[in-house]
Amino acid sequence: MEVSFAEDHICFLRYDFRGATVHPFGMVTPAQIRDADWKAIRPEIRTISGETLFIPKRQQTDLEQFCHRHGIVRKTRPDTWSDLLEPFLDTRFDPEDERATVLRLGEAGFSPEEVARIRERLTPLMHAYNFDAMVWEWADLSLFDLLNAANAPIVPPGLQNALGDPKTFYNWAMKIAERHR
Repeated sequence: MEVSFAEDHICFLRYDFRGATVHPFGMVTPAQIRDADWKAIRPEIRTISGETLFIPKRQQTDLEQFCHRHGIVRKTRPDTWSDLLEPFLDTRFDPEDERATVLRLGEAGFSPEEVARIRERLTPLMHAYNFDAMVWEWADLSLFDLLNAANAPIVPPGLQNALGDPKTFYNWAMKIAERHR
């Protein structure tokens, strides 16, 4: 991922997530940005169309200055994908933690059946990413990790291809990311 900041736009010089509006390269203007979170673990902007775009951590200050210059508000939001991908962490959760996750997902409008379908669809991909590729993430798997798993060379291409059309998968992931409590 490579990003540069100009006075009136953000230029994505290399954006590796297939399906993104800025893949493999593109530009975003302040008018296209709804909000941003430059203090997030992975700094991000959210476009008015509901797309989340990530910025390298080392450019956190650049994003903050850009947003201040253009009156773009900072908004922190829960990462619904963190709850959906929780079973794929290299961690054991007690039943109380699992109930809390189910409750948060329910508050975001996810039925237990929908959660099960999403997790079932992603099980081969996320197991290959976190366990077979030895990422061994134990604290948090997020939207960024899902997109990385769907695009990174450390995951067998057959598993990535099984997700279907990259743009369709990406848009599905973004719609889910927009659902939060």
